[in-house]
Amino acid sequence: MPQQLVIASGNAGKLNEFHQLLSPLGYEVQPQSAYDVVEVEETGVTFVENALLKAREASRVSGAAALADDSGLAVDALQGRPGIYSARFAGEPRSDERNNQQLLEALADTPEGRRQARYWCVLVLLRHPEDPVPLIVQQHWEGEILAHPRGDSGFGYDPLFWLPDQGMSAAELTAAEKNRLSHRGRALGALVTALSETP
Repeated sequence: MPQQLVIASGNAGKLNEFHQLLSPLGYEVQPQSAYDVVEVEETGVTFVENALLKAREASRVSGAAALADDSGLAVDALQGRPGIYSARFAGEPRSDERNNQQLLEALADTPEGRRQARYWCVLVLLRHPEDPVPLIVQQHWEGEILAHPRGDSGFGYDPLFWLPDQGMSAAELTAAEKNRLSHRGRALGALVTALSETP
């Protein structure tokens, strides 16, 4: 019998990706909306803390195991900002376009060669709401911030996230390439490996 796993997200793309990778391991993936889980306020100061808050709330309300992620962009020249505030860097209402513009303005005086950045993804899996040993995986994706957007795919900061080894931005990758290279794709791979090795 498959083990129920609630995904602490309303993002359809994430839900589909989690379903494809976790169903073969015996997990019945469910969205948090199936249990009327409301979005928890992200009061943590790290990606791990925020993912843990989301997973704990989804597990508490559903009574099932829960998986949450928290992701964001950390730019060296901005001392790691926007970091945990990546989705709301330009304030409310949240907008990828406004966030990208805010990032470009923040880096206006930063020359090429000093615009290193990395995307981070932290995944937290709780077996139950009081799980004292949550499964936590994290991965990052190295790149640089462009002076102008490139590409039409992806979301968030992808049009500004330059990948020197690929010679293109994250928004110019195919979905398959992005899943293979990205912080989230690699974190999911690490999670699948950890789950297959956990008794």
